[in-house]
Amino acid sequence: MEKRLINPWQWQDARGYVQAVEVKNVSGTLYCAGQAAVLPDGTSSDADMATQLQLAIGNLEQVIEEAGYEPAGIVRLTVYTTSHEEFLPCFPQLIEWVTRHGIKQATTLLEVKSLYETLKVELEATVVK
Repeated sequence: MEKRLINPWQWQDARGYVQAVEVKNVSGTLYCAGQAAVLPDGTSSDADMATQLQLAIGNLEQVIEEAGYEPAGIVRLTVYTTSHEEFLPCFPQLIEWVTRHGIKQATTLLEVKSLYETLKVELEATVVK
């Protein structure tokens, strides 16, 4: 697999993402459903945003690894949150995870009216290898 990062500017570097990722010679593509703070028994967490973000990251990582991929292969990440005011102070958690895995992904952050039940954040990813 070949990845080429497209960044006409530098300001996004501090925010942990790239403007675009071109991928060639892919041997597989994994489209992950949105992963949120859903516990192993299927119940939704009612914890604070930081805790829910950590759970969502853990769930996304588990899906990726069980499919035989690696988090470093994430090329697209969409973040849905019910409150950008609550989410933005937690954004460093996401950047730390992205940095730790060497992920270089195009990211979109969306504030939505609501998520299922008590959920506050959901992560949707496209992963390649």
